[in-house]
Amino acid sequence: MKNLFFVILLVILAFGSHSQTASINWLTWDQAITKSKIDSIPKKMFIDFYTGWCGWCKRMDATTFKDPNVVGYMNANFYAVKFDAETLDTILFNGSTFINSDPNFKKQTPNSRGKVHQMAYGILDGKLSYPSYAILDENQARLVTYQGAKPADQIMGILLFFETDQYKYYHNYLYGQWNKQISEGK
Repeated sequence: MKNLFFVILLVILAFGSHSQTASINWLTWDQAITKSKIDSIPKKMFIDFYTGWCGWCKRMDATTFKDPNVVGYMNANFYAVKFDAETLDTILFNGSTFINSDPNFKKQTPNSRGKVHQMAYGILDGKLSYPSYAILDENQARLVTYQGAKPADQIMGILLFFETDQYKYYHNYLYGQWNKQISEGK
């Protein structure tokens, strides 16, 4: 755990001097997949699922996703994907075609509710609250999903936990804590 705090401190110091005007290099799904195929060392993918009518999504864009630490770390370590969960785009992935659940539906205004895209529905397991986030590994296998607006420190914790592969070993820590409590009779 001390190593994790040391890493967090290093990241904050390394990226803390970045300009407030820096922004996350958001990619489309197709751009992220293409980059993962051509990069010699592929990165994990962070997907921000949003909608045009989601006020909390807009707040995240104006605050958390503008934080210089988040911007620097995200750009350096993830393919950051901005995914409109109601897009009408057709996505081809792993031999499957994903479309909007009602491609003929017309929104009354750009900020009115639309119909969910199959890719968003699938990655989020049908838990359609926005904003939502998913982290995929280097092979585009889903590692985790999160729902709800998050402040910069929480997003940084999530990014660090998954980018440094701590998620692979966390069960060992929990098992050790459990054994410790049993041996102490708690």
